[in-house]
Amino acid sequence: MSEILNLLFNPLANGIMTILMGFSLVYWVFQLLAGDGIDLGTDSDFHIGDINDVDAHHEIDADHDADADVHHEPGFWAKCLEFINVGKVPLMVIITLFKFISWVITIISSIVFGLSKLGLYSVLVLIPVFIIAYFMMHWITKPLVRVYAELGYHGEDETDFIGRVGKSKSKITGDKIGSAEFQIEKDIITLNIKSQNGEEINFGDTIIITDESPSNHYYFVIKHITLNNICLLYTSDAADE
Repeated sequence: MSEILNLLFNPLANGIMTILMGFSLVYWVFQLLAGDGIDLGTDSDFHIGDINDVDAHHEIDADHDADADVHHEPGFWAKCLEFINVGKVPLMVIITLFKFISWVITIISSIVFGLSKLGLYSVLVLIPVFIIAYFMMHWITKPLVRVYAELGYHGEDETDFIGRVGKSKSKITGDKIGSAEFQIEKDIITLNIKSQNGEEINFGDTIIITDESPSNHYYFVIKHITLNNICLLYTSDAADE
């Protein structure tokens, strides 16, 4: 027993991977005890399509508006995630498999190459281990892609932003594109916005999303009508008179 424990936690690289696998084990045990059995990662809110939605915090000039409707290739990180079939297989399943493969490779490497004599420097072996595990994930997850496809799994549900209320983080008018923050459950999401009717929207204005651009790069918004906004508008009009 002591030999097994020594192998699991010595050298440092083994200990790190054993602890990480322990976290995953605890996660799945809690999923099992939660009430409805094991939910194979379908609670994750991650979706590759969201990478393009949560975008810049900066204002974008109208000159870029024409480019916004052009389809862009997925970014580097999106391609990396797609390579290991994230979106076709639940994220938590992907993470658990990646850690398990890395853990097994690390344990075997420590036995074959005697990594324990490297002491703290043994942690450097995790760099090639993670690289090897990453490329192995592409092939290991392929059977799971077919399994989940047959089960009707088509990725995590995308967040529907239409009707969401948020705060403008920039001043926009006409065709100008700015940004706004929206609270989705406990997360603050920043999205690109454009005034639907071209009316001026100031920094800090409460807004509501009415539609999405054809390119999916920004959302159309209008000022959110509240009793407070109506009172402010009435007061402003009375002062002008």
